[in-house]
Formats: sequence, structure tokens, C-alpha cells
Amino acid sequence: MKLLLLCLGLTLVCAQEGTSDVVRSNFDIPKIAGEWYSILLASDHREKIEENGSMRVFVEHIDVLENSSLSFKFHTKVNGVCTELPLVSDSTGEDGIYTISYDGNNKFRILQVNYSRHIIFYLENFSDSYQLLELYAREPDTSPELKNEFVEICQKYGIVKENIIDLTRVDRCFQARGNGVA
Repeated sequence: MKLLLLCLGLTLVCAQEGTSDVVRSNFDIPKIAGEWYSILLASDHREKIEENGSMRVFVEHIDVLENSSLSFKFHTKVNGVCTELPLVSDSTGEDGIYTISYDGNNKFRILQVNYSRHIIFYLENFSDSYQLLELYAREPDTSPELKNEFVEICQKYGIVKENIIDLTRVDRCFQARGNGVA
């Protein structure tokens, strides 16, 4: 009986540890700085994220500025050519919430982050009235479990599975990193 209770206790501790590395509030923003890869992209206006869509951008790097703003180094294809797209977002002063002017006025928030593995952003565009969710990872791809979790999050925001694009299966402009992976 003691062995059974010990096993149950260890199982609960291990299960707790498995979820404790995902942060959903009280973000340590400097920890999101660094290299990232675009994994999944979703929108309730699919044309925004399809090839040649204004929001089909590929993250390379995020920096945290002294004023708490975030500086993003994106790439996008312009006339078939991979082009760097630097953008700066401003902190609203609220935990993990920023504004950015690109393709209109936007507010985005960090939904969750595992600083060493992934980050999920939710963006609302107020100019064209659409929403966008993005999954970035520290590696060029991530687990099927995390991708499934992202799909579930999208569905909670009313974005159907058909409006989610797996960017690991397209040219993400990685030539800019010098690794030649398409």
C-alpha cells in the first residue's frame, strides 16, 4: 500500500512538473529574446496568411528593448524574393500585451510560453477586423502534441482547423539564416 501511495505521489509530482514550464501570466519578457522559428499560423481570414498574404511572415529573432518594447526580425516574400521585415511593438504596460502597426492597427498578447521551447501569440487586427494566432519554436519544428494543443487553442478563438497553416512544410525564407533549408 505504501508503495502504491509513493507511486501515485511521484506520478502527481511528475505531471505537475510537465506543465510547470508553460507560463501563461507574469511573463519574464527578457527570456523570450533570441532565435525563433515560425511553426503554425492561423487566422479567421485565411487569405491574410496564404502565400502572398500580408500576414505571412516568418520570425527569425525577437529582441527586448530597454523600454520593454519587442523588436521582431521577420522575413516575408516580396515578388518571390525573401525580404527582411523588421518591426517594433510597443508594450501596453499590461502583462504580455503589445501594440504594433503593420497591416493596420494591432494588439497582440502572449498566450503561453515555454522560454526554451515555444511561444504562442494571439493578435487582433482592428483595421480589417481579423484575428491571428502564431506558434513559434526554438527549433525548426515541434512535437505533434504541441501542434494539436495549438489547434485546440485556435478553435477556442473560433478559427477552424482548415485556416491553420503548417509553416514547417513551406519555404520559410531560411536562406537568411544561411542553412539553405526550404
